[in-house]
Amino acid sequence: MRLQTYQHWLVEYYKLRQWYDYTPFIRLNFLTEEVGELAQAVRAYEIGRDRADEPPLSQQTRLAHIQEEIGDVLNNLLILAEKYQLDLAVIMQENQRKLTQRLEGKA
Repeated sequence: MRLQTYQHWLVEYYKLRQWYDYTPFIRLNFLTEEVGELAQAVRAYEIGRDRADEPPLSQQTRLAHIQEEIGDVLNNLLILAEKYQLDLAVIMQENQRKLTQRLEGKA
């Protein structure tokens, strides 16, 4: 699936659920929450969670949780980009240029 196709579908889905109505400031808080959940999922995968109140999970299940949380983080980033009318291709091109310049010592 192409990223822009997914972003268009996601925006329509969020509008249908009235989640698109939240301001970018509130959306940023949701993004922060999702990054925290991703951090917890990565921690569980890499070093485990020594919690007697949680059932042990397989590494495959933990990896699936990381994938889910990356998706949630990505969704919030895509919505933020849409709200600010930022083009994903331009974002990626500019970041590639910035990183290339750093590698070449020009930044």
